[in-house]
Amino acid sequence: MKALTYKITSAIALAAALAWAPAPALAQSFKAGFVNTDRILRDANMARSAQQRLEQEFSRREKEIIELGNSLQSASERFEREVATLSESQRTQRQRQLMEQDREFQRKRREFQEDLASRKTEELAAVLERANAVVQQVAESENYDVILQEAVWVNPKHDITDRVIQALNASSR
Repeated sequence: MKALTYKITSAIALAAALAWAPAPALAQSFKAGFVNTDRILRDANMARSAQQRLEQEFSRREKEIIELGNSLQSASERFEREVATLSESQRTQRQRQLMEQDREFQRKRREFQEDLASRKTEELAAVLERANAVVQQVAESENYDVILQEAVWVNPKHDITDRVIQALNASSR
């Protein structure tokens, strides 16, 4: 029984020694980095250009929807002021008109939001695809073993976001 206990204790001690011994060497050879994709999507020239394209593409429709909403609001307020003086048939007709205008407004607003979301997804996907390629280039050139996108806390010396943004900006010229 003593021999078995001795063997188990020896095996545990040996395993602990083996696990402990290479830890400093392993820690020195492993290089990790961090990239903040939100900052890339906010600060990179490519992302800013994409945002400007979206604004140009959708600004006219957005103004139309705002004007349609304001028109609907004005018509609704006018109806509320005049409802007491309207005949039954006039009131019914105006209510139908308001309901139809509201349906049209809701439909156009929903289509606008869907189109905008779809185009935004396309633009962001293009930016992220290029950013991922740049992250890989930076990681390979600087010998990183892993690049993380999300973390609870990151030491600033491991943050490569600025280098990625600079490389993205340089490649988009």
